[in-house]
Amino acid sequence: MKIVVTSVLVDDQAKALAFYEGKLGFAKKEDVPLGAHRWLTVVSPEAPDGVELLLEPDAHPASRDYKAALKADGIPWTSFGVDDLTAEHARLTALGVTFVQPPTAMGPVTVAVFDDTCGNLIQIAQRT
Repeated sequence: MKIVVTSVLVDDQAKALAFYEGKLGFAKKEDVPLGAHRWLTVVSPEAPDGVELLLEPDAHPASRDYKAALKADGIPWTSFGVDDLTAEHARLTALGVTFVQPPTAMGPVTVAVFDDTCGNLIQIAQRT
């Protein structure tokens, strides 16, 4: 068994795609119309056949409440690994990404947390 798709709940798929491609640098993998929404995934350009991230609509009311509660408590929805957190933080900041937690050493990792503009906090992490 292996993980092939994981998801992040987003309030607007088009806005999410613009952010995850344009700011984070992911590449669109799948874009299948499904009525009002799409099966819309992105991948790391470093692993185009790797795990896909589904930009999943937060259409269910419970998902919106859950997202809002996590964000209010400062809890990231997920975490992405980076090789050089300092450089990635600088790159994303220059692109206008808003960080709610600057790079912070936490034992065996250094982390930073940003707002994905789609209702989530996302953590980036580098193992030290």
